[in-house]
Amino acid sequence: MVKVNLGGCSSFIKDAEYDTSVEKALQSLDVLEAETGAGNDFLGWKHLPSETPESLIQECEAIRDSWKGKGVDLVVVIGIGGSYLGAKCAIEALSHPFAHFMGKTEAPQVVFAGHNLSEEYISELMDFMKVRNVATVIISKSGTTTEPAIAFRLIKQYLEETYGAKEAAERIVAVTDAHRGALKSLSTQEGYKTFVIPDNVGGRFSVLTPVGILPIVLAGFDIRAMLEGAKEMEQACAVRSAENPAVKYAAMRNLLYQGGKKIEILVNFAPKLQYLGEWWKQLYGESEGKDGKGIFPASVNFTTDLHSMGQYIQDGERHLMETVVTVENSNRSMTIANDPQNLDGLNFLTGKHVEECNAMAELGTKLAHIDGGVPQLQVVIERINEFNLGGLFYFFEKACGISAYMLGVNPFNQPGVEAYKKNMFALLGKPGYEEQARAIQDRLSK
Repeated sequence: MVKVNLGGCSSFIKDAEYDTSVEKALQSLDVLEAETGAGNDFLGWKHLPSETPESLIQECEAIRDSWKGKGVDLVVVIGIGGSYLGAKCAIEALSHPFAHFMGKTEAPQVVFAGHNLSEEYISELMDFMKVRNVATVIISKSGTTTEPAIAFRLIKQYLEETYGAKEAAERIVAVTDAHRGALKSLSTQEGYKTFVIPDNVGGRFSVLTPVGILPIVLAGFDIRAMLEGAKEMEQACAVRSAENPAVKYAAMRNLLYQGGKKIEILVNFAPKLQYLGEWWKQLYGESEGKDGKGIFPASVNFTTDLHSMGQYIQDGERHLMETVVTVENSNRSMTIANDPQNLDGLNFLTGKHVEECNAMAELGTKLAHIDGGVPQLQVVIERINEFNLGGLFYFFEKACGISAYMLGVNPFNQPGVEAYKKNMFALLGKPGYEEQARAIQDRLSK
């Protein structure tokens, strides 16, 4: 169960103000549950945990087993934004960071492509592919999004040249639209196995669809446990109560925003959760940042970033709030040994667990930042595993929908992301963009 602790905000708000914000959050929950708000045709994510069929998981496992039979030891997942961030978050959080260097893993290594336009990155990925046994998952609803489409064109060519067209088709799985789009057409033409991105689930809410489920299964993790954790939070976050964790989080962050806290920093004290911050930034930035509104989402990794960003957070402009993801228990155990010389002066820590030091650093940071004028929300999980990650994913998604409706924006569209694409297409000479290209050239020549 994901728990929310708001004690770190108590000195920054009045109880009556918070009660009013909770009422607004409950009204937004009502809109979300009744499916009467803006973007209500993109609410398919709400019941994914309880409605995902066992047959879908078994299909993903069949791909895993088929590729294992072929000796596949590298899976390249191609996607951008919500088409890769959730899977990347889960795999990074659940993986032993040194397993592949140690040669101690039965699952293939999962890496990502199509999330940038760096020639060096794709070239170096190709170098890696040449010394491994490769398959790929291409995730794109349309098949025409520039970054993944370029990566897929290059990787598809490599697979066909290396394994032959027929075998390559067995090493390509597409996660795409059910009926239309360039990728769906190509998949039908070439005979690729396909999984469907539901029409009523937007990309940043898609981690519990095949978009996330397939890569997580291929990486060797327990997707059933993840769905169980999400199911628990699906139930908890549907209750019309001030104790609903999604309501508590949305109510407080919006109240702080109204009080001038315009930037929210998602903080972790566990390096495995670095990509939770990346996934969360897209979820909230793309859902709330519109109509001149929205909290700016940022993320830091403590204690590491206390030695770089800590000074600003402590003493900089007071437009910040922090949301700390606290992990109550470590999955590993290591204690600090005694050193007879004690040159570092740390013998007072002898016998203590390293994680106790981490916990005290977290508590000390909380007190210092609150004293420095930074309110702190706390999101607590018991430990890092599939169950709790599933709960975190669902909790943040539900709270995002509530929070965006409190702001008065549509949580499920993203009209602003097209602006750069139009300029890029014009500059690259895409047919149909000639007039815009001339306007841009005139602008650049001044």
